[in-house]
Amino acid sequence: MMSDEAPKQTLGERINSAIASASVEMRASANPESKEHAAAAAEVHGRSPRRARLRLTRIDPWSVMKTSFLLAVAFGIVTVVAVAVVWAVLGIAGVWDSINSTVGGVMGGSGDGFDVSNYLGTTRVLGFTMLISVIDTVLITAVATLTAFLYNMAAALLGGIEVTLAEDQN
Repeated sequence: MMSDEAPKQTLGERINSAIASASVEMRASANPESKEHAAAAAEVHGRSPRRARLRLTRIDPWSVMKTSFLLAVAFGIVTVVAVAVVWAVLGIAGVWDSINSTVGGVMGGSGDGFDVSNYLGTTRVLGFTMLISVIDTVLITAVATLTAFLYNMAAALLGGIEVTLAEDQN
């Protein structure tokens, strides 16, 4: 329940207040080290946000391998489903019958026995897609894990990546 002592703001006043605080935050975040930033944040929100400067010096290769494997498997499943859908749509649209009649017309009477599905059948294409998906899963997992090892070596030499985290203003 709202108290009667707090003045109600109109919609326009609330919008203007939100725009003003957003512009102050945008100007302050352009230069987060400035004293104006802390003063502006304190003025808008009553206190300055907490900030933490962290350095990412090591990435666990095991967790990278597990995560990349899971994402690569998901990508492989999406690829197989997409190819199956496209192949089904092409079959429903009559593309294969059109190709068969075109080849039969070009070959004359000797092309009557031609059937494109003998060469590009659904089972053959899905099998090839699954093979490619398995190979991609292995390669993506290996490359991501190798990248984690290489990052760890570079971070040991150069110090890693510095990240500044800030608390939300809400």
